[in-house]
Amino acid sequence: MEKIQLSVLGLSASPASNNAYALILKEVEGNRRLPIIIGAFEAQAIALEMEKVIPPRPMTHDLLKSLIDSFGAFLSEVLINELKEGTFYAKLIFEDMGIEIDARPSDAIALAVRCNAPIYVSEDILEETGIVPQSDDEGLPDGKEDFIAEDEQSQKPKTRIDHLQSMLEKAIKNEDYERAANLRDEIKKILETS
Repeated sequence: MEKIQLSVLGLSASPASNNAYALILKEVEGNRRLPIIIGAFEAQAIALEMEKVIPPRPMTHDLLKSLIDSFGAFLSEVLINELKEGTFYAKLIFEDMGIEIDARPSDAIALAVRCNAPIYVSEDILEETGIVPQSDDEGLPDGKEDFIAEDEQSQKPKTRIDHLQSMLEKAIKNEDYERAANLRDEIKKILETS
């Protein structure tokens, strides 16, 4: 199977669903994009790591990285290897141990960014679902990407959770990580009690 290396280009709110985000992966040696719809918590986990924000307590993906490190394992790569009925599947590959573990792409990528592991996709999947942008504008002039794009003009928050999520996105975008952590905790408390 031929595989293509990808990098994380960015995250944006998904117009298709509330509390969902589009994770945009970019072909390293090309211009095709691979959008994958992921949940809010996985998007937050990826965005916080990309922005080098250290949460006050380890998040699930931080815990998994600590376990990987504690066992002396090395995450060689993440491979998005399958697409079934519109759902992507991935593997965590530990070459030195001869282990491949099935994972959701969002979780696998959240680990990949923490472990500095390369992300690959099967050529067949990229050929089937990849998008070639109209222009090859990479984003901000300094090369940094907007990890959570504002899409509030088209979507007004409808619930308290939506409103808090919107405020969290703004805090992350404005690099106000203390406020982002407080908002994240408030969202978590509401979800745990509902």
